[in-house]
Amino acid sequence: MIHHPWRRAFAVAVLLFATQAVFAQTPKTVLLQDLTWTEVRDQVQAGRTTIIIPIGGTEQSGPDVALGKHNARAAWLSQRIAEALGNALVAPVVAYVPEGSYAPPTAHMRFPGTITIPDEVFEKMLESAANSFAVHGFRNIVFLGDHGGYQNDLKRVAAHLNKSWARSAARAFVPPEYYGASSDGYARILRQRGYRDDEIGTHAGLADTSLQLAVAPQMVRLDRLHSGAKLGPADGVYGGDPRRSTAALGRLGIDAIVSRTVDAIRKDTAGR
Repeated sequence: MIHHPWRRAFAVAVLLFATQAVFAQTPKTVLLQDLTWTEVRDQVQAGRTTIIIPIGGTEQSGPDVALGKHNARAAWLSQRIAEALGNALVAPVVAYVPEGSYAPPTAHMRFPGTITIPDEVFEKMLESAANSFAVHGFRNIVFLGDHGGYQNDLKRVAAHLNKSWARSAARAFVPPEYYGASSDGYARILRQRGYRDDEIGTHAGLADTSLQLAVAPQMVRLDRLHSGAKLGPADGVYGGDPRRSTAALGRLGIDAIVSRTVDAIRKDTAGR
């Protein structure tokens, strides 16, 4: 068999080119944790100067929904929002948040699996994360909190940061449209489709569960959801009934949350 040197040289060249292409390619992701430090540096220098800090929580959501509900939802929504913005990255999800006292247990801490930290620890953690991003060149630090219990904490953190950053290019934002669209805004959408307030609920009811079915259906226990009697506060379900929850209903809320939050962030950061 005759071996042609040019064929061997061509094969080597192709292999080298393919290898270089693989190593040179930056992953098409908005997730900070999936990038290298040099990739983050280059993207910030290229104008990707908005960072979203998704904040969830590890808490009970009735016997039908897994404890990481808020974490999965905040991560999923933040990724879609960043992709729509086009100039944003997404930080790792904050999963440890204030959930009540543990001596004695109050609020969601009365249910096994819930994790709580003090408000002052929570706020200091968020400030530290935001200052880290400001050091690295991010100009717009956006807090998106998926849980209602710490919304005032987020406002305090943003106000304190903006005061300390008065002479810098960095600014902190807590767009109210994110939580507003997922709570009162979504409830209005459901009412327009004939669902009652005693179904929609405020925690682990039809609204909460439908959103989860649209984002992370594997976290919802469908057998329990459709086979049991109506749940109440003793079960961790407040003011609602999740039994008629569907992913289709959840997608209505998801679309509203993403679109309204994207518009709000663009407005807040315009010209920056």
